[in-house]
Amino acid sequence: MATTIHIYDDNNKLRQSLEELLSLSGELIVTGSYENCLKADEEIKKSAPDIVLMDIDMPGMTGIEAVKKIRAVNKKVQIIMLTVFDDNTHILDAICAGASGYLLKKNISEKLVPAIKEVLSEGASLSPSVAKMIINSMQQAAAPNKYDFTNREKEILTLLCKGNSYKMIAAELELSFETIRTYIKKIYGKLQVHSATEAVSKAINERLI
Repeated sequence: MATTIHIYDDNNKLRQSLEELLSLSGELIVTGSYENCLKADEEIKKSAPDIVLMDIDMPGMTGIEAVKKIRAVNKKVQIIMLTVFDDNTHILDAICAGASGYLLKKNISEKLVPAIKEVLSEGASLSPSVAKMIINSMQQAAAPNKYDFTNREKEILTLLCKGNSYKMIAAELELSFETIRTYIKKIYGKLQVHSATEAVSKAINERLI
């Protein structure tokens, strides 16, 4: 089954390029393309795409504000932020608002399709530089281990926050995919969340890593 995608970006040429790039995959279909996100929540509620590609700086309403509105009507859609910004404030604000992933526009041509596959397989998708900034920001004032994470759980949560998928974490730790899935379910339970996006957001907000 094809993956449906909505694109929000005020750069017409970029939107067209994204549509062409995604069409080459043969598995991704753009079902909505918009130059602003003023009605993003209504459009997402009506069409229920699998993926949203959201620019962060648009006229009328920012992408971060749109993510918050989208999350009010749809908790499941995967939202990948596409932006030229690489500062901590924009990154943290986007993830905390409910973004599933974050890619710098300079990496789009080579990273976009893999990023989409990552978020669809339940892994956060972050540019390496973005993931590094998030971890550095969190480590500056890490909170006590109030959720009683084991060392392994904390290690896995850290890898999840770095943008690794379940498969990547399994390979990194030389454990089976199912073992990692079991650990992550325990982490979700302790955090009282239901997805990688919520786990990363909570870890960032509470500086757990």
